[in-house]
Amino acid sequence: MPAEFVNRLLDWYLQHARALPWRGHVDPYAVWVSEIMLQQTQVETVIPYFERWMARFPTIAALAAASQQDVLSAWEGLGYYSRARNLHRAAQMVMAEQSGKLPQDPQALGKLPGVGRYTAGAVASIAFGADAPALDGNIRRVLSRLFDVTEPARSPASERRLWSLAAENLPPGRAGDYNQALMDLGAMLCTPRNPDCAHCPLADFCQARAQGMQEQRPVVAPKPPIPHITVTAAVIQRDGLILLSQRPIDGLLGGMWEFPGGKVEDGEDLPVCLRREIREELGAEIAVGEPFGVYRHAYTHFRVTLHAFCCEVVTGEPRPIEAADLRWAPRSQLTNFPMGKIDRMIAKRLLDG
Repeated sequence: MPAEFVNRLLDWYLQHARALPWRGHVDPYAVWVSEIMLQQTQVETVIPYFERWMARFPTIAALAAASQQDVLSAWEGLGYYSRARNLHRAAQMVMAEQSGKLPQDPQALGKLPGVGRYTAGAVASIAFGADAPALDGNIRRVLSRLFDVTEPARSPASERRLWSLAAENLPPGRAGDYNQALMDLGAMLCTPRNPDCAHCPLADFCQARAQGMQEQRPVVAPKPPIPHITVTAAVIQRDGLILLSQRPIDGLLGGMWEFPGGKVEDGEDLPVCLRREIREELGAEIAVGEPFGVYRHAYTHFRVTLHAFCCEVVTGEPRPIEAADLRWAPRSQLTNFPMGKIDRMIAKRLLDG
């Protein structure tokens, strides 16, 4: 039998569940898409992307048939682009190997690209009613406080304990509601800072709160300093066209388009770096002209400052030595190429100028 706190949790969820566009959806595909989008991304950010995605790729078959460039364009701005590439590849696998139907079993779901233990449990429980636990950031926080988990967050010991707690308290036949209730409680009341214990339905059961330790759970290890990287980019124009390079498919921003350039090495000034990068990546020599802006962006594990310059080719015809592909594109078509945030800012300035 589930613990008493589960009944209290489910009663609360019945009254306070968030209204989200993928909830109550008859199509498991919609649940799957939402869970992939929600990895490392807030609900408020995901909602408009989800709605546009489902309008553009309404079925697994439609997604599988789309080009990778169309998929990346629809994903642009959500970040972590490997999620989009994996979702696309998984849809093609489902069409080829599963007759177009998403597997219902968590283990079978876990064999799809981009579907880990959490996503498999969430999709299986929410879309198919399977008795499968799930463990996202919100659920980790709620369970860490509820059971006063003292092992450092994300450590092997903590993960083992939290998965065990999530599974052993799961109410048979109601796993989907249970998992979503824990998610909502973490998002709405049991927040990372200043949890609203006064309105929490589980306050009476919370072991960390009983000791006044709710703000110290989960136990978070100190984070190392975030590295800062300085990079350069060349805005190369010729006959009214602008040179774009496609990043290698595997790796950061894989398959996205950018203004070519790269990381500043020790002892280099910005023009020297840019000429070297273009020589290595494109096999051409350039003249570095006027600055075209300084752009900043923070990724999960590092920060970037990019210096863009207007450039022109002096010798050699650019070719994709390290890039996946090259294109000379008119300004009016820059919106057709999926880009990361910094490159999109450069493209916008070109279009506005």
